Amino acid sequence: QIQLEESGGGLVQPGGSLRLSCAASGRTFNQYAMAWFRQAPGKERELVAAISSGTSTVYADSVKGRFTISRDNAKNTLYLQMNGLKPEDTAVYNCAQRDGWVAKTRQQEYDYWGPGTQVTVSS
Repeated sequence: QIQLEESGGGLVQPGGSLRLSCAASGRTFNQYAMAWFRQAPGKERELVAAISSGTSTVYADSVKGRFTISRDNAKNTLYLQMNGLKPEDTAVYNCAQRDGWVAKTRQQEYDYWGPGTQVTVSS
């Protein structure tokens, strides 16, 4: 059974940092592309960043230069380092895995999802 579980969310002040983690289990982690999506209240879910089974990455314009997606295949874990956080980054963040090695940007391309972790940026 494929499972994804996020951790690392919380409350942080504007300008602060958080690192999200996503622990994956159930199949060979290093063969599949992964992504972080987020959904703010009243808004549609959007891509934050995605990474191929290797090192190719893609970012939403709103987070470029502030967020970094990475993966540790030995630990079956996906990360999202978030720096320079802004109130508009407040959302539930979900990790997702797709049945393919290429990083995609649409949520419909992803097959497995974690339950999400709340990130709140507020003073």
